[in-house]
Amino acid sequence: MSLRVVSPSLLNAWSQTLVRAMSTQGGSKNIGFVGLGNMGANMASNLIKAGHKLHVFDISKPACQGLAAKGATVYTKTSELAQNSDFVITMLPNNAIVEKSYEEMTADGVNKDTIFIDSSTISPELVKALQKRITDKGARFIDAPVSGGVPGAEQATLTFMVGGTDAEYNAVKAVLECMGKRITHCGVYGMGQAAKLCNNMMLAISMIGVSEAMNLAVRQGLDAKVFAEIINSSTGRCWASEIYNPVPGICPTAPANKDYAGGFSSALITKDLGLASGVANSSNTPIPLGSLAHKIYTSLCTQGLGNKDFSVVYDQMKKEKFSV
Repeated sequence: MSLRVVSPSLLNAWSQTLVRAMSTQGGSKNIGFVGLGNMGANMASNLIKAGHKLHVFDISKPACQGLAAKGATVYTKTSELAQNSDFVITMLPNNAIVEKSYEEMTADGVNKDTIFIDSSTISPELVKALQKRITDKGARFIDAPVSGGVPGAEQATLTFMVGGTDAEYNAVKAVLECMGKRITHCGVYGMGQAAKLCNNMMLAISMIGVSEAMNLAVRQGLDAKVFAEIINSSTGRCWASEIYNPVPGICPTAPANKDYAGGFSSALITKDLGLASGVANSSNTPIPLGSLAHKIYTSLCTQGLGNKDFSVVYDQMKKEKFSV
């Protein structure tokens, strides 16, 4: 009997092939995707790259055309999309749109084997209501909001926070791994959203803190890049300072370099802070900095900056157009 020596490069190729095969749970799945915005379009693209068959819907024709060019099938009715999908992922702006979308999508019934995954940021209460509605119709629903921003969506390095049963978590994990690098089971329905709201409240607070510190440093005569390097090698280091710095010229891919266009809008962070405030009120939990952050971003929105990335708070501080 002879032994065959396998080269390291061949072993690596086999390993990568095995990983791709495992990531699709035995083959290509039919996946519906509703909501092709800054995050959703990139997430859907990564599912196509992983070999899945995409069925997509968005009110934006250009967004749909962009995915169609990559091989997705575009639908004009979400109910038809859902009927043709093993999994349906929704990535939508707010409670009202999510609720309306699920009403329309499930109006004609659902396939009992379909799993609906909502990756929007909505209230835990709505998650529980949707879970009951979908379950009563015979299918399954989980919440799986994400963190990592547009860069994470582009690079398939998102963190997914999943609320559902152990079996449901295991059923969706491989699909979510096509879009993210950390898939965490947070507990029962709504716990994914609970984690996301707390995370986004901390994100808003840290962005304001980084903006305030950067502006103060520059006003004292410090070079912005030098101070950013100090922060990012010291105790002040955080995602807002290192990956998404609000000062133009610090992080090449940050919205600050594009006049704060794209990214995560001030309107959306304001919405998330409002949801966090509601949860805090219902649980009698004090959030003094969260409440202040909500007031600050609400002020930015009333100034017409709701469509700008939430790091625009630095620009307003710099221009002394900041008020609470």
